[in-house]
Amino acid sequence: MAFRPGKRFWIVATAIILVFTIFVVGRNLLHAVGIRREIGALERKRATYLQRIAEDSTLIERLQYDDYLEEYAREHYRMQRRGERVFIIRD
Repeated sequence: MAFRPGKRFWIVATAIILVFTIFVVGRNLLHAVGIRREIGALERKRATYLQRIAEDSTLIERLQYDDYLEEYAREHYRMQRRGERVFIIRD
């Protein structure tokens, strides 16, 4: 007695293969979406860091001049010369 697959067998086999394929493709698709989100977040961080690097480079160049160095120290660290009175006015 030979096994002869009928119409019902082929429908079930096709359904099983189709479900398996959808599962694998869907899983890979979700993984790809997650990776794209991560890439987007990393690119935003990169842009932020590049901006900070540019700002810091500008600051380093400006701090090489004594006049700006003194101004920066007064504003950020509230430094003063000897015998000088400084009044801090807050808004």
